[in-house]
Amino acid sequence: MLYLLKKCFEGLLTLIGLSIITLYAPTVTADNLENLAKSLAKIRGEVEELQSQLDLEKENHNSRIASLSSQLADLSVEERRQKISIEKLQQSIEKLTAESKQAEHSGDNLKPSLILFLAEYKQFIQAGLPFKIEDRLKAIQELEDNLNNKLIDPKKAVNHAWSLLEDEVRLSKENGIYQQTIELNGEKILADIAKLGTIFLYFQTRDGRFGMAQRTEGSNWKFVSMDTKKDKTQISQLFDALKKQIRQGYFELPNPLKKL
Repeated sequence: MLYLLKKCFEGLLTLIGLSIITLYAPTVTADNLENLAKSLAKIRGEVEELQSQLDLEKENHNSRIASLSSQLADLSVEERRQKISIEKLQQSIEKLTAESKQAEHSGDNLKPSLILFLAEYKQFIQAGLPFKIEDRLKAIQELEDNLNNKLIDPKKAVNHAWSLLEDEVRLSKENGIYQQTIELNGEKILADIAKLGTIFLYFQTRDGRFGMAQRTEGSNWKFVSMDTKKDKTQISQLFDALKKQIRQGYFELPNPLKKL
């Protein structure tokens, strides 16, 4: 009898347990589905946000590529312009050299052509990168004065002019740090100059200012200070690299060909 009662009690407990599971199973499943739906909605929102960020990055990247392409085109034009100017001077001096071989001993026929060449040479320097312009013009002026005062033979003057022109070609290929006086905001100050060929000219002053020589609307050059931390850092890194004799590599720098 006790055995039968025990079995009946165990059966009743089993039945009650099954009833509880049956009653609560739908609730548990519904909660899980609701949590899953919330998780999916959250993930969908994160995916949409990441997609928006990706689209924005793509747009910024495309804009940057377009800007760099434009700057590269500007650099190519400027480089070609410099090469053409130097080539014209070389052609003029080659013509003078040929004329000097055919000139009379007095060189009177050679002098007018040489004077004309020196005038063109001055214009080339004045229109070009503002690197030690006064020193370079002074060398030409001394040669012209000696020629006009008959202190030098025209044939020798041609050789001297050729030597000066070779210095110009060398400058167009050299990168380095120099010192020169620049005009900044109406003030003449001594600055360290980082020259990259005859295209780029950056400076740093002893009072911690950084800047570059920049093209103006009239195709002249003007020294301007950089205001942003990014530009200052880029120029500072260039100076550090040149001081360490690192003359080749990748450098991101402010664009001096963007006209004021």
